[in-house]
Amino acid sequence: MKIEINDNKLELLVGDITRQQTEAIVNAANGSLLGGGGVDGAIHRAAGHELLDECKRVRMEKLNGEELPAGEAVITKGCELPADWIIHTVGPVWNGGTEKEEEKLASCYRNALKLAAEKELKSISFPSISTGVYRFPIEQASVIALQTVIGFLREHSFGSVAFTLFSEHDYRVYEAALNRVLQDEENR
Repeated sequence: MKIEINDNKLELLVGDITRQQTEAIVNAANGSLLGGGGVDGAIHRAAGHELLDECKRVRMEKLNGEELPAGEAVITKGCELPADWIIHTVGPVWNGGTEKEEEKLASCYRNALKLAAEKELKSISFPSISTGVYRFPIEQASVIALQTVIGFLREHSFGSVAFTLFSEHDYRVYEAALNRVLQDEENR
């Protein structure tokens, strides 16, 4: 599914984010930036060993050796990926919505887009952040993701944003969420 927002493009697709032909992909990282499971592990494996060195460097230079907090984002080279850049963001772990998880998730998308815009990038691909092992309900997360991205695209001339989803099920959830978000906008 593809739509236009101002002069920007938004697309939903099913695929492998590590193979996307885009300027940047977003990694649903853990705070250590040192790799993990799910999307994070797949990106680290596909990008090669140089990514670990890049992440260690960023952690020391930008974070003073500390972990990246949920909702924040940093950027590294794409290493062996088709994408030139990887924007790493830490999604919130779902705790029933009692720890500002929705706000932190929106910050993941917003901060990743801000970093991409600062680098003057024109294309980016997101996974569904926090909906795997971090257990954020995908129906809720998809609405937050799409509202945040669409809001950004309405205010900025960016280019192309894709959501590269892991499965047909995830795609259907995002498609329904996109239709709901657009319908809500029309009704305002």
